[in-house]
Amino acid sequence: MVLPQIMVATEHYNRIARLVEAKTPVQIELNVQNRFHGDTLDSFNLLGELPGTDRADEIVMLGAHFDSWHAGTGATDNAAGSAVMMEVMRILKATGLRTRRTVRLALWTGEEQGLLGSRAYMKQQFGDRQTMALKPAHAKVAGYFNMDNGSGAIRGVYLQGNEAVRPVFAAWLEPFRALGMSTLSIRSTGSTDNVSFDEIGLPGFQFIQDPLNYESKAHHSNLDLYEEAVPDDLKQASAILASFAYHAAMRDAMLPRKPLPKPHTDAK
Repeated sequence: MVLPQIMVATEHYNRIARLVEAKTPVQIELNVQNRFHGDTLDSFNLLGELPGTDRADEIVMLGAHFDSWHAGTGATDNAAGSAVMMEVMRILKATGLRTRRTVRLALWTGEEQGLLGSRAYMKQQFGDRQTMALKPAHAKVAGYFNMDNGSGAIRGVYLQGNEAVRPVFAAWLEPFRALGMSTLSIRSTGSTDNVSFDEIGLPGFQFIQDPLNYESKAHHSNLDLYEEAVPDDLKQASAILASFAYHAAMRDAMLPRKPLPKPHTDAK
């Protein structure tokens, strides 16, 4: 059984913290009404794809998690990312242009509990991170693009330590400099589903976004509501991601990979 978890607004938390620092006793009264669902703990991922042509057995994957926290409606974490990735698929289909590789959309569940949906999919389809025993389909993944940092405009890409991919992405982002996308950071970013790909040696990337008030207000709070979604920023992200997906699905070579990691023997 999991202990009840209570989220409070930043302003309320900071007031409590100031009172504690001033050694003033703090008393909190809560009215918590929980519901427990014990009939099943099963969940599911949502998958869809646009089939490729001459390299249809190779895939470019797009993803975002569609589960959210309680209290709010999950508009920025992560309905925004899910909506953008669905729009990318709509754009690719609407152009009428067939891609050489298959483009597959995955909307993950269980991300907030520890990347459960994407990690289960990796183990089922591509390889086991605990043993690094890889399946044949592992060699057919051209790359994965993820969105999970709120509703802010895209400004660049975290290269996840993959310096070999820098010249590829540098060419792809050039048309979008006027939209404010210009940064390629060698840094890695975690706590979202690109990690599930990266930890079994697949090129998985997360995008750098304007922070807006994601961490200060909306993230995992009861204020993560529809009004926090920024339509123009989501349109910008959709256009950029559609272009990246198309390029990845059309280029002769798949995206460069880092050396395979060691088995995650301590993973659960």
